[in-house]
Amino acid sequence: MIEQGQHLPSGTLSELTNDGMKNHDVTELFAHKKVILFAVPGAFTPTCSEAHLPGYVVLADQLKAKGVDLIACVSVNDAFVMQAWGEAQNASEILMLGDGDASFTKALGLEMDTAGFGGVRSQRYAMIIDNGVVTTLNVEPPKSFEISSAETILAQL
Repeated sequence: MIEQGQHLPSGTLSELTNDGMKNHDVTELFAHKKVILFAVPGAFTPTCSEAHLPGYVVLADQLKAKGVDLIACVSVNDAFVMQAWGEAQNASEILMLGDGDASFTKALGLEMDTAGFGGVRSQRYAMIIDNGVVTTLNVEPPKSFEISSAETILAQL
């Protein structure tokens, strides 16, 4: 599993924009920026939709006021689902990224197998990244939601 002080692994994450599909090189996307990257096990799932993403939507301005250049949400879903979920949650300040094949999530070492529920998914986490280096990493224990919340990350900035 990735640790604080390490560079993010290389990878590609997808975003559906008004101009079509955009594939982001993770190294380029997070270079020379202070980024909050948080991951959810699945778009449109209860905790993810009722608490995790909404917290970042509500606190986006406060996070950016603390020097954050980019807030990104990633899930092992395709970019179409992530775009629809972002629209449904009014997440216009959040970059909604799909990791459809879980390759980036696996490169981080943060995958989990939910078996019949959905197969390989991401663990719930939030990290602060400074120029591609993980400076804070909060990985939730299974079935928990505390340390990856927007409120916790805001307090850690």
